[in-house]
Amino acid sequence: MLLTLEDITAGYGQAPVLSDITLHVESGEIICIIGPNGAGKSTVLRTIAGQLIPSRGTITFKGENISTMSIARRGAKGLVFIPQGMNIFPNLTIVENLEISGTLLEDKHDLNRNIRKVLEKYPVLLKKRNSFARELSGGERQILALSRSILLKPDLVLLDEPSLGLAPIIVDMIFDQIVEIGKSGSSVLLVEQNARKGLSISHRGYVLELGKNRLTGTGQELLESDEVRQLYLGG
Repeated sequence: MLLTLEDITAGYGQAPVLSDITLHVESGEIICIIGPNGAGKSTVLRTIAGQLIPSRGTITFKGENISTMSIARRGAKGLVFIPQGMNIFPNLTIVENLEISGTLLEDKHDLNRNIRKVLEKYPVLLKKRNSFARELSGGERQILALSRSILLKPDLVLLDEPSLGLAPIIVDMIFDQIVEIGKSGSSVLLVEQNARKGLSISHRGYVLELGKNRLTGTGQELLESDEVRQLYLGG
């Protein structure tokens, strides 16, 4: 078991958003969290990443209780969080973004080699490698953000709404990249508003409602569930 959340309650100030959330991620899995707006999906990722400290419950990562561990230490243990929206440094070049994302790598030869791999894999980044990241399109920015998984080869990647606001053809490209991340050896915990797309690439899924677990099952089971179809997949 790579990651376990047991009875997690967390929120902002005195207002709890999550109540007794329980979930787990095994090595090699892609897991998708779906649910209506305000269900607490992104709060789950922020709590795992260390941006929020739970008021109750335990987060275990690679066999260690990380519930109160700093963001930096979680990153050093192999946990990468790619948040929604501002997930790059817009005033740095593409190469500088990759360099700063790779600061957790102790071996600079590994970093330089992995940067070359990213640029070779994504010709659009290679072509614009010396351009400022703010000049990229939305899809190109998301590709740059996701490329951290190639640089760092983390044990777990947390992704918050990776397809939000992107054109359908770019969405397909992003999800292909997420599948590749999984095949490369990193587990993925994904929050996705496109529930059908997210579940279609996932081994398992969780449905949250009002900050609580409502349903769980394999990606295919949730896609075929009448309740899930009616409430979250548009009938």
